[in-house]
Amino acid sequence: MKFRQRIYQMVETGNKDILINEIYDWVMLVFIILSLVPLTSRKEYAVFEWFDKISVTAFIIDYILRWSTADYRLSNMPKWKAFLLYPFTAFAIIDLLSILPSFTFFNRVFKLFRLSRLVKIMRIFKFLRYSENMLMLLRVLHKERHILFTVFLMAVFYIVVTALVMFNLEESVQFHNFFDALYWATTTLTTVGYGDIYPATNIGRVISMFSAIFGVAVIALPSGVITASYLEELKNSKKKAS
Repeated sequence: MKFRQRIYQMVETGNKDILINEIYDWVMLVFIILSLVPLTSRKEYAVFEWFDKISVTAFIIDYILRWSTADYRLSNMPKWKAFLLYPFTAFAIIDLLSILPSFTFFNRVFKLFRLSRLVKIMRIFKFLRYSENMLMLLRVLHKERHILFTVFLMAVFYIVVTALVMFNLEESVQFHNFFDALYWATTTLTTVGYGDIYPATNIGRVISMFSAIFGVAVIALPSGVITASYLEELKNSKKKAS
């Protein structure tokens, strides 16, 4: 087996029976956790700076290894095109955004927009590639994307309609603008109902009740679709393993 092919098998989530693959995944998970620790505090400590430096060094090495084996990952295209397009894939963008804020120049640019810490939070998405269950869930979401998108559009449509009705119906001081109505409609549809904005009229309360009931149905529909598809994917995965 070629050296680069071994590297590809190691950095990509693959056969867990190979010890080096398992070790690499766990080491990278530790570095991801270390990189997130400084984000739990607004104060800067010297140990946090070391956590950041060590984890970013690991991320850079990981990024280089993945890029250098891009032709194996994107095997359905010519080598030059695979190397060229790899940085624009979803996980590669997440990897890059995990690294950039730690460089002085880019950190200043991000701080200009108060985004430095927010961009570093992207590192949590690196967990996805080291968990087979999470990757399976992503495959399920991709498989059922059309149904889920339809449900999403239905929910958005209902939120806008109920927000328009409530905004024009209620004369309560609760609804200062249309955004307040959108916020109320969203929290009601999702059955969260914070209670900071609420209708004062009986008609408004009736609409709230219908919205909450409809919200239960909207939330239950994608949950059932995802669960059924996930169980099917899990069954297929076990068949392949056996």
